[in-house]
Amino acid sequence: MPLIRAVTAADEAAFTAAARASRRLHRPWVQPPCDAEAFARYLARFDGVAHHGFVVELQGELAGAINLTHIVMGALRSGYLGYFAFRGFEGCGLMTQGLEAVVRHAFRHLGLHRVEANIQPANTASIALARRCGFQLEGYSPRYLKIAGRWRDHERWARVKA
Repeated sequence: MPLIRAVTAADEAAFTAAARASRRLHRPWVQPPCDAEAFARYLARFDGVAHHGFVVELQGELAGAINLTHIVMGALRSGYLGYFAFRGFEGCGLMTQGLEAVVRHAFRHLGLHRVEANIQPANTASIALARRCGFQLEGYSPRYLKIAGRWRDHERWARVKA
């Protein structure tokens, strides 16, 4: 059973090494921090209020990361999810367990009503993960996010608290 916990500064070496080893797996979907400077910027985003960063850990090894960001409360009560597995841990169910745990945390402890994941249409593994975790396709956003220097189209997948 994986452990889901907040990412910390102590994760820098393991996280950046795993990200470097996973470049081929991640391209062109995401660009996780691969060095100390990029990791410091990544970690600085997580304020524990509107932006939360988690790692999925199995027996002391980092298996992946899940970010819950841009949380808006009030009438919306929503946030955005981003996630990626590290090489060697893809396709073994750990990210499914991790994503389910983060979504439960968002609904039960953070008081969110909705979480959304924006996924590039060709990223079939990420779409399959969202489906397994109960997300529904809501729409299509052309040129939604700039990744690796290019504006990329995304599908909007969301899950609403039952």
